Amino acid sequence: MVRLIMHGCNGKMGQTISRIVKEDSSAEIVAGIDKYMGIANEYPVFESIEKCDVEADVIIDFSNAAAVDGLLDYCAEKKMPVVLCTTGLSEAQLQKVKETSEQAAVLKSANMSLGVNMLLKLLKDATSVLAPAGFDIEIVEKHHNLKVDAPSGTALAMADSMNEVLNQEYAYTYDRSQVRKKREKKEIGIMAVRGGTIVGEHEVIFAGEDEVIEFKHTAHSKAVFAKGAVEAGKFLKGKEPGMYDMKDVIQF
Repeated sequence: MVRLIMHGCNGKMGQTISRIVKEDSSAEIVAGIDKYMGIANEYPVFESIEKCDVEADVIIDFSNAAAVDGLLDYCAEKKMPVVLCTTGLSEAQLQKVKETSEQAAVLKSANMSLGVNMLLKLLKDATSVLAPAGFDIEIVEKHHNLKVDAPSGTALAMADSMNEVLNQEYAYTYDRSQVRKKREKKEIGIMAVRGGTIVGEHEVIFAGEDEVIEFKHTAHSKAVFAKGAVEAGKFLKGKEPGMYDMKDVIQF
């Protein structure tokens, strides 16, 4: 049995994970952390991680960037493994994540779904063949109108995955309206769409001469991310300090 603390328990993802864990005989949420206390949960909820005095094996974090610094300090001090799902972190915070991983196991992934992580692998294979053949690469991501960060962490992870194959030679273009010139060969365009209740949609376009190849992932509910986060929590129990990601969980 894995004892979990849900950091951001009263947010949409926190509540989705709570429902999934309730039906999972191998995991249990023993405490939640959230400044908003207006939801009744079946476990004790604390306003901050520092106030939590419940014993646990792993923390799952789906909160916001402002809450991450305190969480990382807590995990480093307690040697507590953490599944870090919050996106939109600053460069200073990303450096702090690395420093925390020297004291505790940290699993960080821009997207927790099995499908997206499989797609990251496929994109590397496609890029190694299509980019040298002159195909242009564009990413279009769509999310609901409440999402704060743009482009999404998943879109950036896709771009980084492909650029890894390209030896980091490609620049990222986020807004073509500010640069009125012909498209550069070595660039990856990233466009963010925000509207309605779109859970998450990512499309990668390889556009060549007289042919186009498209890879697309659509999430129809937040459950796909929640299930991945719970599996990551189970995986991280008892792990040594270090950085982990969903590839370690899925083991492609």
